[in-house]
Amino acid sequence: MIKNTKALVLVSLLLGGVCTPILAQDVQPVGKDIASSPESIAPAFHNQPKENELAPLNYVNQPPMVPHSTKNYQVTKNTNQCLDCHSVQASRTTGATRISPTHFVGRDGVVSGEVSPRRYFCVQCHVSQSDVAPIVPNEFKPLPGYGEK
Repeated sequence: MIKNTKALVLVSLLLGGVCTPILAQDVQPVGKDIASSPESIAPAFHNQPKENELAPLNYVNQPPMVPHSTKNYQVTKNTNQCLDCHSVQASRTTGATRISPTHFVGRDGVVSGEVSPRRYFCVQCHVSQSDVAPIVPNEFKPLPGYGEK
């Protein structure tokens, strides 16, 4: 019994002696350099274009950009403020662009009278247009006939 106790104390001291310097080292948290990485530089808030002109499309089936600010618009599973102006009924009185008929087709291909759940969250595809300088160089070339006003 005393031999086991002495062995246990000896092992504890050895482990403590080895582990203490390791634990005392300055451990750098994962992602400590994130704040200085170029990817984390958020562009400053810019005023949205004042005109209601749609930006030109750059490729086939590109979702149109939104020509106004959507800041503070509520788009949740219960509420979609975009539809206050862009639904089929509302667009007749507001003059806003009507929601595309493709947004009423479900994943099974059946056309519904309601917006399909897979198309309900507008900001998944549509973003507000803003005239800002790119953060990183962009060499994208639109398809012929696209990207022109």
